[in-house]
Amino acid sequence: MAHDAAGPGRVVVTREIDAPPEVAWRAWSDPDRIRQWWGPTGFTCPRADVDFRVGGTTLVTMQAPPEYGGSTMHNRWTYRAIDEPTRIDFVSEFADADGQPVEPAAAGIPPGVPAEVPHVVDLEPLPGGRTRVTVTETCYTSEEARRQSQTGQEQCMDKMQALFASA
Repeated sequence: MAHDAAGPGRVVVTREIDAPPEVAWRAWSDPDRIRQWWGPTGFTCPRADVDFRVGGTTLVTMQAPPEYGGSTMHNRWTYRAIDEPTRIDFVSEFADADGQPVEPAAAGIPPGVPAEVPHVVDLEPLPGGRTRVTVTETCYTSEEARRQSQTGQEQCMDKMQALFASA
């Protein structure tokens, strides 16, 4: 459960996955896999519309559990670079159900979260057919927003790690 939050405004989360990079890659490119891990603990992902190519977008919907009101929130990932199976570079934005960007405040997000959050996902092969997955997010403007995003990303990556542990 290693993680390193080096630098102001930056989130870095690393997990080791029990699958080679070619298989772990599918967690980011296959809609069925994304729906299994996207969202913090207790949240579900009922929708993942994936256009996995440079310039393409993925629209993911995160649904809160009933005890948190059951609301839904949408994110749009726009891909800037894809180097299979080692690196994915995308920008995440809050969106409406049609995939159109919305300002974080309009989505009920606290101050400090920028309209566009750059993400880099690195997949590094490890001995024994395993993969180290590192997700780096940048541009948070408050420590509270950075910490909240750190916690959410850690929980997502825990779910991804468990997905492959049971495979």
